Amino acid sequence: MINFWGVLIILIFCPLLGAIPLISWISYALSGKLLRNVGTGNISVSAAFIHGGKLAGILSVVSEALKGITVVTIAHYFFPSQSVWEIMALIGLVMGRYATTKGAGITNVSWGLLIHDPWIVSLVTIIAAMGFLITRSQETIKFGVLVIFPLLVGIIHSQDLPRIVASFFLSALIYWIYSQIPDDLNLLVGEVSPQSPEIDDRIITLEEELDSEVVGAKSATLSQIKRWGYSVPKGWVLAPADDPTQLIEFLQPSPLSPFVVRSSAIGEDSQQASAAGQYETILNVTSKEELRQAIAKVKASYNHPSAVEYRRHRSAKEAAMGVLIQQQVQSVFSGVAFSRDPISQQGEAVVIEAVSGSPTQIVSGKVTPEQYQVVIAGDDKLSCLQFDGTGKIPQALIKQVAYLARRLERRYLGIPQDIEWSYDGQNLWVLQSRPITTLLPIWTRKIAAEVIPGVIHPLTWSINSPLTCGVWGEIFTIVLGERAQGLDFAKTATLHYSRAYFNASLLGEIFLSMGLPPESLDFLTRGASMSKPPLDSTLANLPGLTRLLKREIDLEKDFKWDYRQVFIPALTELSNVVITELSLDQLLTRLDLILDLLRQGTYYSILAPLSAAIRQSLFGIKAEKIDNSVTPEVASLRAMSLLAADAKQILDDDHIDYNCEPEKIFEQLATTTAGERILFEFDELIQDYGYLSEVGTDISVPTWRENPQPVRQLFVQLIKADQIPDLDDSRSQQQNLVQRRVDLKGRVTEVYSRLLAELRWTFLALEEIWLQSRVLLQPGDIFFLELDEIRHLVIHPDVAVKNHLLELIVQRRSQFLQDSQILQIPPVVYGYNPPQPITPVINPADNILLGIPASLGQIQGRVKILRTLQAVHDIDKNTILVVPYTDSGWVPVLVQAGGLIAEAGGKLSHGAIIAREYGIPAVMDVQNATYLLQDGQEVRIDGYKGTVEIL
Repeated sequence: MINFWGVLIILIFCPLLGAIPLISWISYALSGKLLRNVGTGNISVSAAFIHGGKLAGILSVVSEALKGITVVTIAHYFFPSQSVWEIMALIGLVMGRYATTKGAGITNVSWGLLIHDPWIVSLVTIIAAMGFLITRSQETIKFGVLVIFPLLVGIIHSQDLPRIVASFFLSALIYWIYSQIPDDLNLLVGEVSPQSPEIDDRIITLEEELDSEVVGAKSATLSQIKRWGYSVPKGWVLAPADDPTQLIEFLQPSPLSPFVVRSSAIGEDSQQASAAGQYETILNVTSKEELRQAIAKVKASYNHPSAVEYRRHRSAKEAAMGVLIQQQVQSVFSGVAFSRDPISQQGEAVVIEAVSGSPTQIVSGKVTPEQYQVVIAGDDKLSCLQFDGTGKIPQALIKQVAYLARRLERRYLGIPQDIEWSYDGQNLWVLQSRPITTLLPIWTRKIAAEVIPGVIHPLTWSINSPLTCGVWGEIFTIVLGERAQGLDFAKTATLHYSRAYFNASLLGEIFLSMGLPPESLDFLTRGASMSKPPLDSTLANLPGLTRLLKREIDLEKDFKWDYRQVFIPALTELSNVVITELSLDQLLTRLDLILDLLRQGTYYSILAPLSAAIRQSLFGIKAEKIDNSVTPEVASLRAMSLLAADAKQILDDDHIDYNCEPEKIFEQLATTTAGERILFEFDELIQDYGYLSEVGTDISVPTWRENPQPVRQLFVQLIKADQIPDLDDSRSQQQNLVQRRVDLKGRVTEVYSRLLAELRWTFLALEEIWLQSRVLLQPGDIFFLELDEIRHLVIHPDVAVKNHLLELIVQRRSQFLQDSQILQIPPVVYGYNPPQPITPVINPADNILLGIPASLGQIQGRVKILRTLQAVHDIDKNTILVVPYTDSGWVPVLVQAGGLIAEAGGKLSHGAIIAREYGIPAVMDVQNATYLLQDGQEVRIDGYKGTVEIL
């Protein structure tokens, strides 16, 4: 019965309490003002301070705080074990508050939540305070708190779904109320009511935040650059439908103060089409009549035959012409700058063309400009590594232009920029910035080098690409819903130089449209810095993000069900079948079964690591505090370490040479009963973890079961080292929340790796049949076919297809071998047809290389370049390995070394995990490390700072 009265009070009393206009009564009593008749007309605490005075404001805060505390206390009394009702009480209070007083109820909610969950409120307050110190934007923090609060509830109280849903509903409700009412803090005391008519024909300037869909991309971009603090000439904007009369009357062009009138068409300067040179620009406008004529001429240029044809060829939609009027810079030097070389399409060079006088001379082609190329390096602090070009323009100015171009590129999320600039003797002005459309999309190796490293065979890619892109598409669709229908998720990844690249441009756009920072994936997997997404986009996507959060919360439960009901029965069935006894049709059926399982497994293999990374980042748990013992490569290593410790007790150290062939150690073990037991357990270990390989995601690479020699070498090394990792079982509640996801990630990795191994062994069985029938000519041929071609060959084994495929295999093998010889793979590729890689420009004076600190510690030693596992020899604790990437199969080598430097990877990569497991200092993401460093070179690595010092 008590629950019935509790529900009744929460549903009726709380809204009624919220509806009581205490703020209005207090303000009227102390100031004689009715808040509904002044300011914005809404009755809020801020209105009480502004219109009723300080005392009225303080009393209003107290009264509203008491309301929030009261309803939470009542809900807790009736439902002490069901916290969701406390939030429901606050929702009722806010609804009643808005219905009668048009207030948002922030004071009610803040104090109510402080009683409800002081720990979460404290966290939100700290995050908001830090955010305000960074952004200095009250508006951003006001809305940001509405996102942070429910997310924290979802993560900390992940098992309490009703409470999570109620928290998201409360935030969404307050956001909706914010969107319905103005804020008195935006008004001055005594300002008129919003019912007063606004002036619609106001003059638009570049000082404002402009919308490219209203005024065109050129004006919107320059207004943004100006607000970032760069020098942009003062300007005024006419939207396509605007009457220019008022602006013409306002401006005062003269021979001493000329203006330039420029096009700002809707769709111009976009990533799809720059429209460079298609529309008019009028210089030296010195009178009002000239200004009127120039505006008309620029508008008319939208319908020039060449402009119409340009838009038609690029399938651009017909829109309209906005106009930008700016004070004309009296140029001493000017020109254009490309933040990336549009010809070479790679490297760190900024290409600059410069002349004396106006930059229109370059654009029009009337004057041959001076050409410069400046190689820029660095992230926060830019430096010039190489300067090419001579002429009248001062070198210092050209360098400043290069730095400006690179900084603007970074502001635009790494998209290469075509910049028009001018220098008047004092200031360097930005006249225009637009994407270099020929350098889009941008492809990055950063994450791809960890997900599927190395040179990739056609068969591997034909399987991995649809699986990975398809699951990412599913994840994006959870958030975007119907908006995802026009997106082609197959374009999120491709091969260049037979290596995997992700589409950074497309992924950035997708994450932004989801209301997330475009670098979200890079941040979670590698610890990169994050920009701020548009707040309105984040809030608009709250329902979709909530659905994704629900998936994250249910991830462990869903996987446990699939693990018991789907994966384990299927893997048991697959392992109990003798593959060599199956026919072609049976093998094809087996392939289809494994691929269906991989589709399910890929979902978990993507979400589990991301979920672990999110939680680790949120709770600030250091990587060293994470136990990765469930991960297969770590579990196998620990099991082998324990077995090696037992073996060491049996072997006679005085008569054993650990540097000899592993077989001799195994021969000595076989001479005793205890040693035979060790060898039996070792063989069992190989069988248990035989699905691991040098590259876990590449089915073309032999597994441990097929090639156990590296594992046998590791076993001998572990006997010699006699080192067993220590386990720290003491964990906080926050660590446990993270650890559960890390354990889940390990179990997912095991299932996924086993499925890939079964897939490989099935393909090998197919290949063996075709080798015997001469359909294929040599081992490994099958990996140069694609999945559809293999399927077609099984179903339609006609001669023409076989002959065609043999030609394809020869061609693809040749390309694969050719690409394998390319040692320096560019981390970023621009456009769809990248040229051959160029040798990177290196500063010879720079003896410090920077990367990501991945495993704590410092060590000085000699470098050993290791591009493949086939070149392993002479590695000891004085060796610092330098590798292009690390994967699960590299474990046998990594534990023998004293330090690790990797060109790719982050704190969550395989190499980093193993390095931390064995206390080996490691620095990841050191670009061009295998090229910059040489065998035998003395270096010092610092796993705390992420530095490599060349000694």
